[in-house]
Amino acid sequence: MADPGRYVYAVVRGLAPDALDGATGLDGGRLELVSHRGLTAVVSSVDLEEYGEAGLRANLEDLGWLERVARGHDAVVQAAAAGAPTAPLRLATICLDDAGVVERLDAWHDELEEVLDRVADRVEWSVKVYAARRPDAPPSGSAPAGSGAAYLQRKQAEARAARAEETTSLLLADEVHQRLVGVSVASRRLAAQDPRLTGRAERMLHNGAYLVAADDSDRFAAAIDEIVAGNPDVIVEHEGPWPPYSFATLEQS
Repeated sequence: MADPGRYVYAVVRGLAPDALDGATGLDGGRLELVSHRGLTAVVSSVDLEEYGEAGLRANLEDLGWLERVARGHDAVVQAAAAGAPTAPLRLATICLDDAGVVERLDAWHDELEEVLDRVADRVEWSVKVYAARRPDAPPSGSAPAGSGAAYLQRKQAEARAARAEETTSLLLADEVHQRLVGVSVASRRLAAQDPRLTGRAERMLHNGAYLVAADDSDRFAAAIDEIVAGNPDVIVEHEGPWPPYSFATLEQS
């Protein structure tokens, strides 16, 4: 590695020295810990030709590269979060050396402490609610020939039914959210995702992130099962538990 830098995956508090044994960083790099004022950054060395400013400008446009780095970054965060409260850092947070890592820890210290207090012993669940697909409406050509008024009335009735169905679905999605708020520590409503990202034809009505006490994960999962069983008019998907990315946001500069 001709010109190495330090890739910073996450900041942890109270991680045992051997907690990351068996885990590796990007490109097989050795994971190391840099500590300062009670906080510890999980880092590995990377080539600045690839991860420096110029390299990142090109590589962030490469979806294959981005996916590989995102997976590697997440694997390290998952390993760290299994052993201690963890604040994941933004993808491709790079410092020139360990002194630069210490400077970041010092600058972000108070905010990092708040984040770690918030996520300690907690996990995140993701819950998405989609509108259930309905049978296709009869083709417009089925209207009686020569019945222009009847055709317009039928189209208006279909539009009213669609609006009513939309309202009902949104209310159901909100009920799902409120039910899960009751079994979580905190929640966030995220922007609905584009079908090109979800791979689903159904429209996303709700995209929620829920911060749950680790000991309450079974209770949260049971609540989702009850919601799925009791709401056949919407599609409810869930994933988790995982490190609380949505609740460990740190304003990085």
